Amino acid sequence: MRRLVVASTRENAGKTSLIVGLGVASDASFGYLKPFGDRLLYKKKRLWDYDSALVASVFDLEQDPKDMSIGFDHSKVRFMYDREGTRERLSELTKSAEEGKDAVLIEAGRDLTYGISVDLDAVSLADSTGAALLIVVAGEDRTIVDDMAFVRTHVNLGDVELAGFVLNGLSDVEDFNNTYESEIEKLGVPVLGYVPRESELLSPSMGFLSELLFAKVVTGEGGLDSTAKNIFVGAMSGDAAARQPAFTKPRKLVITSGDRSDMILAALSGDTAGIVLTNGIAPPSSIISKAAEKGVPMLLSPDDTFRVAKQIDDASYLLRADEKDKIEKLGKLVKENVDIAAVLGG
Repeated sequence: MRRLVVASTRENAGKTSLIVGLGVASDASFGYLKPFGDRLLYKKKRLWDYDSALVASVFDLEQDPKDMSIGFDHSKVRFMYDREGTRERLSELTKSAEEGKDAVLIEAGRDLTYGISVDLDAVSLADSTGAALLIVVAGEDRTIVDDMAFVRTHVNLGDVELAGFVLNGLSDVEDFNNTYESEIEKLGVPVLGYVPRESELLSPSMGFLSELLFAKVVTGEGGLDSTAKNIFVGAMSGDAAARQPAFTKPRKLVITSGDRSDMILAALSGDTAGIVLTNGIAPPSSIISKAAEKGVPMLLSPDDTFRVAKQIDDASYLLRADEKDKIEKLGKLVKENVDIAAVLGG
């Protein structure tokens, strides 16, 4: 039985995506835990962790997402458990998750230190469960090497086994290796994967945007899994927009007020992934029908165009269980670029 804590040095490094990719690429069966939830999802009058709900849904796990986490808030965990109580509860969840499985993957919090005051940080999780520690590192090339060196030099792992590092989101794997291979060799740490950056995986789907904006889906429900690769804010006439190079880019998301019929029609005439209608204004039924014919999702938001654009720009994209193409792509990336046997102890 392989127990593995998947951690990261920084937030949004791609831990959940790696876990999903491992699940798709490997023939091994696995259980999953995220003991200290940090992405709250309120569903069916209960608090779940978003990542737990995602993994459970993608892989049809029998575990209930609410049973994949001990808690979501430092003060509440501290009130409910002392150190020994936390370890006992973690042991119960781990044994339940690994029953009949080849491995259990335990996802740590947003970075290496998150949860340390309640004994739920990455190193404490690995120590409590007897798991190996896999660290995902992402960011700029130079900070990736800095993070690896910091862990190697200053993080006391005690008796915890360091399974290795997975370097995620590299802009150019060959160039990275040519520049930093000798430095990494000096660190003497195992690198189990060099995963290239894949822009498609970093682009939001229309379904994700509908949830982010709490927007009403006016039409195009069947296209909510389409990915918006480019964003265009339509605060001009349709003719003026058509002359802008950005407007001709493929799979664009157009953000415009619902009363800008010329802009909406111009968007529908090109390669448009979806349209966000702002100011709570819906276009005429004839335009809605045209969007429906083309299968282009239209989302209606009560907020103004600037606020909507800023919300989308500031958002951290999260994978959705219904994004089958992206999930398949994650599996392919992991299979081609990660030493799965070494990760899972095969």
